[in-house]
Amino acid sequence: MIQRPMHESQFILLVEDSEDDYEATLRAFKKANLHNPVTWCKSGQEALDFLQRASQVERPGLILLDLNMPGLDGRKTLQFIKGDSRTKRIPVIILTTSADERDVEACYQMGANTYVQKPVSFDGLIEAIKRLKEYWFEIALLPKDGAYE
Repeated sequence: MIQRPMHESQFILLVEDSEDDYEATLRAFKKANLHNPVTWCKSGQEALDFLQRASQVERPGLILLDLNMPGLDGRKTLQFIKGDSRTKRIPVIILTTSADERDVEACYQMGANTYVQKPVSFDGLIEAIKRLKEYWFEIALLPKDGAYE
């Protein structure tokens, strides 16, 4: 079963080690009228632990994943998410400062659904979030809630 668009009750898992970037992203969500609840994990390991504990109904509709984090970085986190049958169908958007072609290629090879370089300015971040919202929440067909296994 598919649904369109992603329902506002589905939450977004934001995996980001920087509190400043987390706060900026929340402000950009608000400016873009993106009302889905957000759960914040400050590391890749925290995100994986959260996903392992979550029941199928409690899994996020979308994951925004930073690459450059201490400890378990976003690359390894993506590898684990896409390698697990319980989480591999959750769309993962890489949202990072890196524009390195090797990172872009590697993330798509590991199953990332989209790769977005974080804009430098807050206005640029708002624009990027608006575009993500338009695509992922208004255009894309996504698996129905709980249809990840």
